Amino acid sequence: MVLGTTATALLVAGCGTQSDYKNNPRPPSPITITAAISGGRVEVSPRHFGAGPITLVVTNQTGRLRDLVLESASQPGSGKTGLPAQHTGPINPQGTASLKADLQQGRYTVSVRAGHAIRPARLVVGRKRPSAQNQLLQP
Repeated sequence: MVLGTTATALLVAGCGTQSDYKNNPRPPSPITITAAISGGRVEVSPRHFGAGPITLVVTNQTGRLRDLVLESASQPGSGKTGLPAQHTGPINPQGTASLKADLQQGRYTVSVRAGHAIRPARLVVGRKRPSAQNQLLQP
C-alpha cells in the first residue's frame, strides 16, 4: 500500500514539468471566394483580400467542360509566392467545383486551362488577416 502510494505520488509529480507546449496562434479564419466562368472571362469576388486560407467556389456557366487554375501571377506555376498552381479538375457545364488554398501576400491569376479565348481574373492578396485565436465556434 505504501509502495503504491509512493509510486503514484512520484508519477504525478513528474507529469508536466518538462512540457514544451507552445500556444501558437491559429491561422486566420478561412474565407470563401466565388468565381464564375462565363462569356469570355473569369469573374472573381472579392478580388482584394488579406492573406490566409481561402475556399474558391467556382461555377461553370459555359457549354463546355472547363478546368480552373489558381496560380501566382508573378511567375505562373513557380510557387514564388508560396503556392504552386492548383486546379479544380474538369467542371461540367452549369456545374460547380471548389479548391482550398492558403494564399500568401502577392498577386494571383484565376484562369481556365487551355481556354485562350477566356480572359483570366486577377487577385490581389494583401497583408495576413488577423488570427482566429480567440474566435468562438472555429473548426
